[in-house]
Amino acid sequence: MQDRYCHTSSIKVDRPAETAFEIMSNGLKQGAWTWGSFNRSEVQPGIFLGHSVFSGKALYSRLHVDRERLVVDYEGGPTPETMQFRNMSRVLPGATLKLDPGCCVITLLTWRLQTQTEDDWLQISTVHEAEMFLIKGLLERA
Repeated sequence: MQDRYCHTSSIKVDRPAETAFEIMSNGLKQGAWTWGSFNRSEVQPGIFLGHSVFSGKALYSRLHVDRERLVVDYEGGPTPETMQFRNMSRVLPGATLKLDPGCCVITLLTWRLQTQTEDDWLQISTVHEAEMFLIKGLLERA
C-alpha cells in the first residue's frame, strides 16, 4: 500500500544504538546529513538554522529528544515562530530486532502536509531515503 500521509525510511548501521542516536539527536550534527536544513548553526539555545541544498531557503529547526526511548521529534519552519512538528526518528538497538547488539536500525518518518504537491511529497520522500545512506556513511566511517 502506498501511504499518502507518512513516509518511512530505515537502515541498518554497524554501530551501537547510543552512538547512532547522537547524530540523530544533535541539532548541529544533524546538519551534516539533512539536505533540507544542511550546514546548521545554533542561532538561539535549542534553535538551529540550516539551508536547503535544493532551494537555498532557510529552515529553522528544534529537536525534542527522548534519550530513554531513542526517539527524536523534529519541528521545522521558515521562521522560529512558524516551526511545526513534521518528522521523527527512532533508533532501535540491534538486539531489539534479534540482530547483533553492536548494530542498530535507524528509522526516519515524515508526515505529509495537506499543502504539499505531489512533486514536493515525492522529493521529500526520496531525499529521506538518500539521507539514510548519508547517516550510515557518517556513522560507519567514523
